Amino acid sequence: MARIETPHPIRGTQDIFGEDQRRFGRVVEAFERVRRLYCFGRVELPVFESTAVFARSLGETTDVVSKEMYSFEDRGGDSLTLRPEFTAGIARAYLTDGWQQYAPLKIATHGPVFRYERPQKGRYRQFHQIDAEVIGAAEPGADVELLAFADQLLRELGIEGVTLQLNTLGDADTRDAWRASLVAHFEAHRDVLSEDSLARLDKNPLRILDSKDPRDRPVADSAPGIDDYLTPEARDFFAAVTAGLDAAGVAWTRNDRLVRGLDYYRHTAFEFVTDRLGAQGTVLAGGRYDGLIGSLGGPETPGVGWAAGIERLAMLLDGAPAPQLDVAVVVEDERAFGEGIATVARLRKAGLVADLVATGSPRKRYDKALKLEPAETVSLRFEGEASAAAFRTLRGEPRAEQALRQA
Repeated sequence: MARIETPHPIRGTQDIFGEDQRRFGRVVEAFERVRRLYCFGRVELPVFESTAVFARSLGETTDVVSKEMYSFEDRGGDSLTLRPEFTAGIARAYLTDGWQQYAPLKIATHGPVFRYERPQKGRYRQFHQIDAEVIGAAEPGADVELLAFADQLLRELGIEGVTLQLNTLGDADTRDAWRASLVAHFEAHRDVLSEDSLARLDKNPLRILDSKDPRDRPVADSAPGIDDYLTPEARDFFAAVTAGLDAAGVAWTRNDRLVRGLDYYRHTAFEFVTDRLGAQGTVLAGGRYDGLIGSLGGPETPGVGWAAGIERLAMLLDGAPAPQLDVAVVVEDERAFGEGIATVARLRKAGLVADLVATGSPRKRYDKALKLEPAETVSLRFEGEASAAAFRTLRGEPRAEQALRQA
């Protein structure tokens, strides 16, 4: 008989279990708790969209669109793509589902996203993100709200050593003037730029500023800064954001080389960065995208948001304890098995975390119950056909018996 080969997981995917799952769950639980504190509504989105949604929102020349998207043609001949991020789908839903009537809209979500890239520490081809957005609010207060949300989330998770790096990309006039100056600067140094930066020069020159190639760094570091091109309105906007962060008690540091390459980004850009994850140290990032919804064919609509990888946040957490078991119910012999099922059901309905131990020898059952480390262990034994199983507390406080009486 031919040997059946065991299937292997797809490269870049993971099965999340045990300690990893507990850390993962802590991130999601904290995110849900904090989003409710900040009055962000929860939304659910399709895992796939029309390819055009991402191509138009992320830019045809970006690595995500040109190299990393999982795109396929369905049976109807339509080109679909597994979502590589959330913002584009949220912007599409805002337009197609009539969410404009609720603006300004504060929404949040989390779930799997997909990018075909080289797997590395904390980065997978199917990974998970948390995401928060404010759409329809042009005021700097929306930026402050989102940054305070992110800062409180990291604090509640107990993640230390993370720095908020902040920059302004200015308004459209600022960006146009700065971009022209950068192009002139980089053109004057074409002979020393890397091949990737030469390709970006015509289509996405701002991305040269954050190039990691050593050949590019001297040219990028000597490039003109944005502050010389800020309009008074853009300068006031950034000042209002930083003042709001100070008032909210959110620490930040200026990084005037922090950029977003796509033209629809405006004003605030930010990253929460750590040195605990190697070279790829960003754990949460976002910015204001006032031109995105217009690029999808809708009316010009302000927006700002952020996203974070759940796996990368989970890697920064201290060990997550196993869930606490309140009561282990040990059935001493099979004749009390039915009463054991009924007892566990009543305990759970009373709000206690309970588990039933009813297999193996009586001695092994007690050993198994103790390994579960319950706060309380109780026993059920059979005392005759006409009587119910006898209930007795073996260890811990007798909360189970009290709960059963109340039930």
